Amino acid sequence: MWTKCIAVGVFMTLAIGSNLRVVAETLPGTQPLTRNGDIAAQMVAGIDRFLLGEIEASILERAKHWEWDFSSPELHQQAIAANQARLAHRLGVREPRIPFDAPSLLATTETSALVAQGAGYDVFAVRWPVLKSMHGEGLLLVPVDRKIVADIIALPDADQTPEQIAGLADGLPAESQFARRLAESGCRVIIPTLVSRDMARRGGRANLSNREYVYRSSFVQGRHVIGYEIQKVLACVDWFARGQDDAEIGVIGYGEGGMLALYSGALDNRIERVCISGYVAPRERIWQEPISRNVFGRLERYGDAELLSMIWPRPCVIEQSAHPTVTLPGEGGAPGQITTPTDEEVRREIARAACTDHLIVGPVDGDQVNHPCGQMLASFLPAGAKLVTVDSAVKVVRMIDAAARQQRQMEEMDAYDQTLIRANDFRRKDFLKDLKTSSVDAYEESVEKYREIFYDDVIGRFDRPLLPFNSQSRKTWEEAKWIGYEVTLDVFPDVFAYGVLMLPKDLQPGEQRPVIVCQHGLEGRPTDLFDGKKAAYDNFAATLCEQGYIVFAPQNPYIHQDQFRTLQRKSNALGKTLFSTIVPQHQQIVNWLKAQPNVDPQRIAFYGLSYGGKSAMRIPALVPDYCLSICSGDFNDWVLKTATTQHKFSYVWAGEYEIYEFDLGGTFNYAEMAALICPRPFMVERGHFDGCGDDEWIAYEFAKVRNLYQAKLHLTDRAEIEWFIGGHEIHSQGTFAFLNKHLNWPQSLP
Repeated sequence: MWTKCIAVGVFMTLAIGSNLRVVAETLPGTQPLTRNGDIAAQMVAGIDRFLLGEIEASILERAKHWEWDFSSPELHQQAIAANQARLAHRLGVREPRIPFDAPSLLATTETSALVAQGAGYDVFAVRWPVLKSMHGEGLLLVPVDRKIVADIIALPDADQTPEQIAGLADGLPAESQFARRLAESGCRVIIPTLVSRDMARRGGRANLSNREYVYRSSFVQGRHVIGYEIQKVLACVDWFARGQDDAEIGVIGYGEGGMLALYSGALDNRIERVCISGYVAPRERIWQEPISRNVFGRLERYGDAELLSMIWPRPCVIEQSAHPTVTLPGEGGAPGQITTPTDEEVRREIARAACTDHLIVGPVDGDQVNHPCGQMLASFLPAGAKLVTVDSAVKVVRMIDAAARQQRQMEEMDAYDQTLIRANDFRRKDFLKDLKTSSVDAYEESVEKYREIFYDDVIGRFDRPLLPFNSQSRKTWEEAKWIGYEVTLDVFPDVFAYGVLMLPKDLQPGEQRPVIVCQHGLEGRPTDLFDGKKAAYDNFAATLCEQGYIVFAPQNPYIHQDQFRTLQRKSNALGKTLFSTIVPQHQQIVNWLKAQPNVDPQRIAFYGLSYGGKSAMRIPALVPDYCLSICSGDFNDWVLKTATTQHKFSYVWAGEYEIYEFDLGGTFNYAEMAALICPRPFMVERGHFDGCGDDEWIAYEFAKVRNLYQAKLHLTDRAEIEWFIGGHEIHSQGTFAFLNKHLNWPQSLP
């Protein structure tokens, strides 16, 4: 004989007194879950739709960030000053440039600085200082025995050399050699070398373009390959502006050079005229372009139309020419492409500008591809200057080793980035100077400011309310000691959370137990944590549930390779990250768990491995409902790991191109993220042979955490690290004891 007992307020229905158990197919208060197929893929697709909608909405949203005033140049400058400073910051144009009297001529005892002679001008190999240990390098075209009609910075596309646009090397037709044509017309022209898109295996692993290689180390430190090149342009502007010839200063570029001309003109009103060819377009698909064009928050405020408006009242020539045709493979680097927008798309973007009376827009000149063309060059020249046509060829005196010059430019940028890594320690210390450690209460009050900064400026916050749960569930697993339910929860339109709720079978009516949210790693599934098929996880979710804990294993969206990595690209365009969506998912999960009758809302913990360890640093920092956090297989000197080109464990060599978050170098390394978790308990699980980093760097970063918890706040038992002989895996020893202690759970290891 057996008795059926329906437990009021308990997650499941049991039959007591026999071996028979009758278990509900859905959780109380939830609707039946009817989704089938790959729910993780459906979740990623939903986030994708949400982000694309946010990108489209950003076009109209940008207006609220601007208060234009075109009544005078002075008032216009005042009106755009804050957005100008913000743009410079996002582009990494931060440090003051090194003053110099004039570029240095590059010559040796065996070679002259003179490399060519044209009709009325000489061409020199030159170099000029920009930042500490960083120089610009390229060609200087100087008129001979005549007045300089304009001082021009001419910028080729990234896959063109200065020699090509100056007519010294093959590759471009004469009409497209715009630097040469400007020099023939009486302009002094300087041509910086740009970092190219040439591909190479880095560290024997990821196949990256030169531009992405520089981008990676720069971006995480708040700098950018674009910003470094803008600094080189503006260093030339500094030099021209100190001159005595009163010549107007102009910037002209094609492709990537057009991009730099647009940014430079928007940032510096000493540039008196701008010409952009092969670049202006709607930017809502910037996430498809090469990742080296990724500027954090670009679409929040700055479409191309807004940048063009910033140049007012200075004349800006826009040529609707064909853009460079670029396709970059996804072979460890970010796939990307550049295509030519339709004329209608370009016209619509230009029409969005707040003022267009300073814009001179021209069509494609016949079938010419690599521009600017003659018509646009004539429009670009100052009043009174005339574009001339010269039939004589340029006389080349000597050829320059362009490959060696390219390597020097890259190495200097990399060297600069590497010096920032340790300097950033001091920046972060100064950044956190307002933290109060006189007491735990004072600390908790003062840390809230930094939590807001982390969410708003680093992770990125979607300022919208969470939807009602609309919770759905179905029973999918039943083991000897626990039952597993798949659960979905609505978060935002098109965004839902999905995971597995694991319930011990010995739950009693009215009993409240702690919950451990167990997080999988890259390309993982909730099942990896309890089905015993992946040794690295040590079946830890199932083991914890067998010990009596309620367990929730969420599906995080870092799955399906480029499908999820493009979510980061789309998010970055909006000033957001992957975690801008993941954090609300977890907030909704925690909100739902706290509403369940058998959950103790004060005892919900987080424990994640690998990418789940990255989650353990970021999510509890922003979801204070998590009462503790355990980071396994990921804790590191994170800025070093993502920016170094000196260590084998660096992400610079890896295929996770989405891993880079803007300006962690100056704000939140892992010690600072742990500071946002403090005073809640925090633990690191570290295998000595885990290739994610070297022991000394993990210890270096954790020492800062220990100092905060133990030395400053006297929280002597709340910050721990367990070192074990093993690799990238869950160890299930010290961490389980840590959970039992801080969740006040009496169970011991089996």
